Amino acid sequence: MTQPAPPVLTPGDPAGIGAEIALAAWRRRGEADVPAFALLDDPERLAALAARLDLEVPVRPVDTPTAARAAFADGLPVLAHGFPAPVTPGTPDPANARATIDAIDRAVALVRQGAAGAVVTNPIAKHVLQAAGFAHPGHTEYLAELAAGPDGAVPQPVMMLACPALRVVPVTVHIPLAEVPRRLTAETLTATARITHTALRRDFAIAQPRLAVAGLNPHAGEHGRMGREEIEVIEPALDTLRAEGLQIDGPLSADTMFHAEARAGYDAALCMYHDQALIPLKTLDFAHGVNVTLGLPFVRTSPDHGTAFGLAGTGRADPSSLIAALDTARTMAANRAAAA
Repeated sequence: MTQPAPPVLTPGDPAGIGAEIALAAWRRRGEADVPAFALLDDPERLAALAARLDLEVPVRPVDTPTAARAAFADGLPVLAHGFPAPVTPGTPDPANARATIDAIDRAVALVRQGAAGAVVTNPIAKHVLQAAGFAHPGHTEYLAELAAGPDGAVPQPVMMLACPALRVVPVTVHIPLAEVPRRLTAETLTATARITHTALRRDFAIAQPRLAVAGLNPHAGEHGRMGREEIEVIEPALDTLRAEGLQIDGPLSADTMFHAEARAGYDAALCMYHDQALIPLKTLDFAHGVNVTLGLPFVRTSPDHGTAFGLAGTGRADPSSLIAALDTARTMAANRAAAA
């Protein structure tokens, strides 16, 4: 089997910590299994940043992500991508918003052409991009639009957060908590579960995925005494999924789903809202969490943190989540190639 090309890493907001965690990840290649990757950024900016942070990181311009494999041992491979305005760490500039978006476009184009094995995205500042006219809630929705097929159909993206101890999928994501009961439908739940099931088989090489599904209400509603969403929405959806052959357990009380013994019984947990999913994962392993977008025709991962403008330029940003995102992307790309 042909080895997938290395992943391409976007810069994210250039005033954030994306560049310095990329530099730090390369420096850890001897002590951690950091896969070769190509970073989209300005080589001169990176060299100056490395010097300012007193990091010995040779910058190696490359023309393709594939060339990163040979260059990685001697320096950080960089696909030249400039920014029109000077970059000050910690101070985002809307003048660089278009170049930030263009880097995402370029990374997706490279992976769809087969020149890169996966897209790994450094964090963006949504408010900065939106002030410059970016009309999407975030990375995930924009990547789904870029993944549209020849007929214009946009795939449904599903957000998974993963670490070695746990995988979680929120069925509703970035919406107010008060809207969750209205937005939680049997159709949304069944579609999310099917996409998750397919991804666990194809991208994580799990032959018979086991899904656990949380209830919405305390104690999964206690047979309707604490809410009827479990009875009227969740249970009928799970019956449909079981009839399709999915191995699925629930609805379960969320407060007993995430201890070690419970986690051993499933491969991914579907949760009804954002914090129900992210709090247990970030509590278990904040440093190594990875954001994975399921349902796309290409592999996309990201560190599970933000731009950290307050840390930018200090050299104190931890690259662990980026290293985990790169490793997850490599594994997913290899599994997807093997399953093709």
